[in-house]
Amino acid sequence: MIDRINRLLAEVEQLHAINAEELENLRLKYLSKKGLLSQLMADFRNVPADQKREVGMLANKVKDALTERFNFLKNELATTEEDHSGLDLTRTPYPVHLGTRHPLSIVKQEIVDIFARMGFSLADGPEVEDDWHVFGSMNFADDHPARDMQDTFFIESHPDVLLRTHTSSVQSRVMENAQPPIRVICPGRVYRNEAISARAHCFFHQVEGLYVDRDVSFTDLKQVLLTFAREMFGPDTRIRLRPSYFPFTEPSAEMDISCNICGGEGCAFCKHTGWVEILGCGMVDPNVLEANGIDPNIYKGYAFGMGIERITNLKYQVKDLRMFSENDVRFLEEFMAAN
Repeated sequence: MIDRINRLLAEVEQLHAINAEELENLRLKYLSKKGLLSQLMADFRNVPADQKREVGMLANKVKDALTERFNFLKNELATTEEDHSGLDLTRTPYPVHLGTRHPLSIVKQEIVDIFARMGFSLADGPEVEDDWHVFGSMNFADDHPARDMQDTFFIESHPDVLLRTHTSSVQSRVMENAQPPIRVICPGRVYRNEAISARAHCFFHQVEGLYVDRDVSFTDLKQVLLTFAREMFGPDTRIRLRPSYFPFTEPSAEMDISCNICGGEGCAFCKHTGWVEILGCGMVDPNVLEANGIDPNIYKGYAFGMGIERITNLKYQVKDLRMFSENDVRFLEEFMAAN
């Protein structure tokens, strides 16, 4: 009996389990009602009286050793499982690289920050719009030829519902719900039914600005745009305004900046003119003010709009618009230093 107990004690020191199933098998083998410990205690009645004291002490020693070993293995297994509970065994062993902001997001935020320093607040509106806010409120008559300037995505089941073609609809919503002075900047995504190429896409991003108050002049507009150009492209940047046409502004102009690559000397990027177009602008047409509930006899305003992709192209010389929406990690990592 004593030899049997000593062999069991030697076994206890070697017990191990690598998972819950093995641990349960050990419990059943040694500590259950039909386990080896129970059998040992059952055979204790057959031990001679002169050996009962010694055998009893050894039997208790086995019982304590088994209980202690089982609890140790249970705690060790629980700790191991806890340490690896969040481990993804399918994950690549290489270090996880930090992401970067998208170049369009970087440039958009920079544009917003520049105009915020000049007192413009941020405004937003829905991308799925109605005909009134996109066209009607912006001085586009139903038969106005200017509607053909923009190829629009209309919702087939609702002819008056469309994907906005410009963020001017946000300006309309602001004017509907607020009285001058109004000074807002409206960034957002817009949609036009155009063939996708290196120079065009069916969706892109715009930033439009609006300022309405008493005694607003074209000179105010020019000074704001000059400040923006120099903040964005450098203090030596020059601008020029060329007459143009937009239904919602009169007079209207397109603004060029001196080429930020050649400094206005002429290069392939600016087609050897020294100038690059970046935005359209003008004084808000009185019909637009009146249509949106603002008295044009009291208030005047100016508006401007630019494509974020265009500004990003000029800032980083990205030649293919499709690269902005392809999510190529190699391309996006080039802008890590700009974050």
